[in-house]
Amino acid sequence: MSTSTIRSLSKPLLSLLAAACMLSSATQVAAHHAFAAEFDADKPIDLKGTVTKIKWVNPHSWLYFDVAGPGGTVTNWGVEFGAPNQLAKIGLKKTDVAPGSTVQIKGYLSKNGGPFGYSVIVTLADGRKFQTGGAQDAPTAATAATAAVIR
Repeated sequence: MSTSTIRSLSKPLLSLLAAACMLSSATQVAAHHAFAAEFDADKPIDLKGTVTKIKWVNPHSWLYFDVAGPGGTVTNWGVEFGAPNQLAKIGLKKTDVAPGSTVQIKGYLSKNGGPFGYSVIVTLADGRKFQTGGAQDAPTAATAATAAVIR
């Protein structure tokens, strides 16, 4: 093949490749789970505890923290946050929720029956609040802030 033939084929090939990439991205977004598939909007949570681990990963970050219950029993909870880039846009940094820091989480209980949930609002020890959830079908931050709470 001549160089001019390769160049003339490159433009359509690049266009086809770009279209394939866009279609595959759209498929991934459409396949992404909804809030209602994993979490219960009728079971709000309001928990305060000490961070034990943070997973700052795509597509969802996870925060794990110890919560002292009645009688002093400690349960390690895990709550889903939004994607790292979404958290960065609102000004929340991984260092803000480092292990050992105190957090208050308002959100919703997972449907799996374990100590897991969806974080809508995290309040840091210094009083700063961040809306951490990004699911389009999740209840709003205002709803989470005022809902009756399951602890």
